[in-house]
Amino acid sequence: MKTIFSGIQPSGTITLGNYIGAMKQFVELQNEYNCYFCIVDEHAITVPQDRLVLRNNIRSLAALYVAVGIDPERATLFIQSEVPAHAQAGWMMQCVAYIGELERMTQFKDKSAGKEAVSAGLLTYPPLMAADILLYSTDLVPVGEDQKQHLELTRDLAERFNKKYNDIFTIPDVRIPKEGARIMSLQDPTKKMSKSDPNKKAFISILDDPKTIEKKIKSAVTDSVGTIAFDKENRPGISNLLTIYSIIAGKPVSELVNQYEGKGYGQFKADMAEALINEFLPIQNRYNELMESEELDEILDRGAEKANRTAQKMLKKMENAMGLGRKRK
Repeated sequence: MKTIFSGIQPSGTITLGNYIGAMKQFVELQNEYNCYFCIVDEHAITVPQDRLVLRNNIRSLAALYVAVGIDPERATLFIQSEVPAHAQAGWMMQCVAYIGELERMTQFKDKSAGKEAVSAGLLTYPPLMAADILLYSTDLVPVGEDQKQHLELTRDLAERFNKKYNDIFTIPDVRIPKEGARIMSLQDPTKKMSKSDPNKKAFISILDDPKTIEKKIKSAVTDSVGTIAFDKENRPGISNLLTIYSIIAGKPVSELVNQYEGKGYGQFKADMAEALINEFLPIQNRYNELMESEELDEILDRGAEKANRTAQKMLKKMENAMGLGRKRK
């Protein structure tokens, strides 16, 4: 069985885009692959964090993973900082990486632009991301388009390590979902939906209440044409809504277009909001149960134990390959 690794930062709100582009698909993947789902809290601290907020976000994200349908008996769910091998292997991969290739990373350039003081971690976190993936002999990494460059660097670092030291790493492939990989903003459908958008109407959170979801869908940007049709180039607003509705309802876009022929945006948006509310309500109920339960801690304890066993074996191989420490029989 092939192995999948995925990491999500505990940086607050999980949007509809995160749900469609990642978490909803993880539920299906756990039936076909050996899955490691990691809450990458060490990546989160590349920018300043309030410790209490970060702790709550870590727990919240873990609860959401389980609430959307991740089965701890099938998949391994764990917190990055609870598996020390990640930080150790991350340092080793930093020593394999070159400053030039890290400075070329688009996300580093975007996040550091115009700032006087930039965390060194912002520059060097791609090697930590590489370590996250390589520790588990990962075959496939499901990512959005914005992380594709980092995956290419991970492959380069793994090949460089294998060639220079010892051939121990599996070279991971990128898995980009065919549909829903890039859910766009509800207010500006030419840019990706983001939880950091200052306009709160631009994104929907998994934890938004029904009235909030209704309002956000009702105010979502469309156009003046008034018909339901898919045309990504010329009509990005309604096309984005059709993509979202299609994935949530489990219906092809063409079927939705036929269903709403001769009907206006009002009916379409009302039905779409109802579909989203029905999708999120059971998730929210399960989430609220988990946040106050010992069950979540037990799941994370078991996940950390399993991840530590696997990661430690690969870390030892890395140390032996690089000549670190004492050689043990």
